[in-house]
Amino acid sequence: MAHHLSIDRPLVILTGGIACGKSAVADHLKTLGVDIVDTDRIAHSLTAPNGAALPALRSAFGDAIFHPDNTLDRAALRDIVFNDPDQKNQLEQILHPMIRRQAIEAISQAQSSYVVADVPLFAETGFLREQADRVLVVDCPSEIQKQRLLARGAQQGVTTEIAELILQAQAPRETRLALATEVIDNSGTPEARDARTDEIHQVYLALAENRTIGQKLDKNPTRM
Repeated sequence: MAHHLSIDRPLVILTGGIACGKSAVADHLKTLGVDIVDTDRIAHSLTAPNGAALPALRSAFGDAIFHPDNTLDRAALRDIVFNDPDQKNQLEQILHPMIRRQAIEAISQAQSSYVVADVPLFAETGFLREQADRVLVVDCPSEIQKQRLLARGAQQGVTTEIAELILQAQAPRETRLALATEVIDNSGTPEARDARTDEIHQVYLALAENRTIGQKLDKNPTRM
């Protein structure tokens, strides 16, 4: 079933590679009063205890992906889909329509001048691409990205080899940047990142102010 977005404010997709600082940008935008729809959080709620996706996941993948208490064994599911494109595709066919439905409902209820959908794998999935007015990419050089990923995952045993596999599984940096209408370079200080976010926030407020209801915004890149 198709779900049509019915909102009278711009929709901004927020995305970026792992460990590039997307969550920090989302948190800063929240402090500026922007409504954030977190698609990862929606996905997690769908697969939490008693989540709406669990029956379909059991039908598709069997009891092996569940703990004895009927909660999802995320590690087991990850092992099944990580190296099997067909299984990964099956998982996405189950989850993506459910995530889209809940995301669109949340976007439609937004009250801020513009609304942000936090979509980590936007470059890989194109999730909500047709509805988006702007695409904000949080970016940093690959070497910095790997260093941050290693630092963040040290306690979970993330080695250099694992970090490189994780990065290779994501879309190339160039692919993300090619989709951007705005970019935040997060290779510097948190203060510089927040200042750049403040600048872009003002641009989006101006776009929202000038927008005619029902009219899509110009998607030409405006790299400031």
